[in-house]
Amino acid sequence: MPDFPTLLVVGAGDVARRALPRLTGRYRVLVVHRRAEQATMWRALGALPIHADLDDRASLERLAGLADCVLYTAPPDESASGDSRVARLANVLKRRASIPRRIVYISTSGVYGDRHGAPTPETAPCRPDSARGMRRLTAERLWRQFARQTGASVTILRAPGIYAGDRLPLARLRAGTPCAIASEDTPANRIHADDLALLCVAALERHGGIRCYNVCDDSQLATGEWLDAIADRYRLTRPPRLPHAELATAVSPAQWSFLRESRLLLNARMHAELPVALRYPTLDAFLASADATIELVADAAAG
Repeated sequence: MPDFPTLLVVGAGDVARRALPRLTGRYRVLVVHRRAEQATMWRALGALPIHADLDDRASLERLAGLADCVLYTAPPDESASGDSRVARLANVLKRRASIPRRIVYISTSGVYGDRHGAPTPETAPCRPDSARGMRRLTAERLWRQFARQTGASVTILRAPGIYAGDRLPLARLRAGTPCAIASEDTPANRIHADDLALLCVAALERHGGIRCYNVCDDSQLATGEWLDAIADRYRLTRPPRLPHAELATAVSPAQWSFLRESRLLLNARMHAELPVALRYPTLDAFLASADATIELVADAAAG
């Protein structure tokens, strides 16, 4: 049996599941899970499940010294101001003689804050003006600190909105949730979950230092245009449009926190340094795919 490096996957979610088929042939994969029913699924997919809870420091002790690499996809605790989960795990991982040499962390483009539609490379200042953005920036800083203290390679993937056939805003469209009028709408970025999974795999092969990447597709559609295209493909009514002054009170606070921020991510560094050909470089590429057609049939049957 090949002597594969050991990869610890922390965050047993959708992106990790999509990445797993490309990881099991390169790594001995350990997946951290909290619920017993998750263990069976991960074992069937070729991973070794390990029960631990990021909110329980004592349970994390078993993870120390196990892994050569870490793929961290878990969200922060939304009740905290920072990211105590990353802090707990990082403290555990660096206490043993065997310390992971490579860390890949999925962050968010929200760390840049509202840039009023300005082009945004990885060198742009991080000025989050939302609690979710600040929590992710805190996590980035904790992993940077880990790299400086241990010499590990840390790769930060700053992702915008993630979509897939089973992660489309169809319920939002059916509910008639409004979006901004065209004159107040701005370009935005997204990434298909399959492509984000591919980028995680590529990032795990990167060695040396700390590096951030904007991981997004090549579309620059405003939110309204993006929603209109999906509505047309799935034969739904396009969303109503409102000026920002009205939109702020017509949607939930969580939705408004996303809609009010605007930036245009530049992904040239991703294309140059992470050897991945995006499966869905544009929304049109997805909407023309077999996956979109399957979802259309399934949605029609459900409706």
